[in-house]
Amino acid sequence: MAGLQVDIKKKYGSFQLDVAFQLDQGTLGILGASGCGKSLTLKCIAGIETPDQGRIILHDRVLFDSNRKINLPPQKRKVGYMFQDYALFPHMTVEKNIMAGMGRKPDLSLVKKYIRQFHLEGLEKHEPSWLSGGQKQRVAMARMIAAQPELLLLDEPFSAMDSYLRWELEGQMREFLEQAEKPALLVSHNRDEAYRLCQTVGCINQGKMEIIEPVREFFGNPKTRTSALLSGCKNISSARILDEHHLLAEDWGIIFTIPCVPAHTKAVGIRAHTFMASDKRDRDNTFPIAESRILEDMFEWNISFRLSENSSWMQWKIPKKEWQEEPVEVPEYVTVDVKNIMFLAEDGESMKKDGIIAG
Repeated sequence: MAGLQVDIKKKYGSFQLDVAFQLDQGTLGILGASGCGKSLTLKCIAGIETPDQGRIILHDRVLFDSNRKINLPPQKRKVGYMFQDYALFPHMTVEKNIMAGMGRKPDLSLVKKYIRQFHLEGLEKHEPSWLSGGQKQRVAMARMIAAQPELLLLDEPFSAMDSYLRWELEGQMREFLEQAEKPALLVSHNRDEAYRLCQTVGCINQGKMEIIEPVREFFGNPKTRTSALLSGCKNISSARILDEHHLLAEDWGIIFTIPCVPAHTKAVGIRAHTFMASDKRDRDNTFPIAESRILEDMFEWNISFRLSENSSWMQWKIPKKEWQEEPVEVPEYVTVDVKNIMFLAEDGESMKKDGIIAG
């Protein structure tokens, strides 16, 4: 039996949430565009929102079951929820915020233990307004774990922080998750953050959990248009299969020659760093560059280019160690190795039916 089983539906105005997944252990990252249903999913699991139908089961305990009319209140679910802004009680001290998660008779020896564990010594009598962002996060983590939850829900815990502080607190969060040894869900917009903190990753697309895979498989071999976009792929085009060896990338107006075109292909993706310069056109999947622009980043050159005046722009990234100086001109032709082309489904439903990805 999985640690967490979720199979719920909820209508929210014109939006329909319809997600089903399970989590045995470790941390599951949930990625998706704004408004796709990520936070709503967490709130339904926590009991803050009520699904219209379905079931939520945690370690054999039924938290919600629409058919059996079961809907445990949040305080009885044993679920720890860390909000984006940490939701600390503003007029309570650090130690009282921690006690707030421990019921009517908090164990003071445990409070001291959590103060030490989360490096909050000397801050016990401070209210949140006197704390730094990192200190607030540690208090929120201490309060969450003090409630002895069976599941941790983390809703974009680094969203309001600058990059340096995010990096520092991400390390603390990784250590915390390893020590807690509890299943966790992490909602994030940051793919790098999800890659480092999670063992598995799923994406929600328009209210549906499209795909869940081990983190390296999700980022290394995306299978749908949405998962490719969330994995950081910069170049995605709708595609039409011409025959078993040829595929038209409609947005770019080019035809790829492929040993065997996958039948599910509705789009293609090419990562920005995988293009190759060429001085010849008589090679498969080599195309002339009609127009280009060069932008300089700190560690790489960004080349925006298109293959004709009617095609969409594409992005090519080249590390500066390959071009130490700004090139006088962009190469005349660009080549795409077939092994670097992603063959993408439009969504996960057809691939689930065909058994290509797990249902």
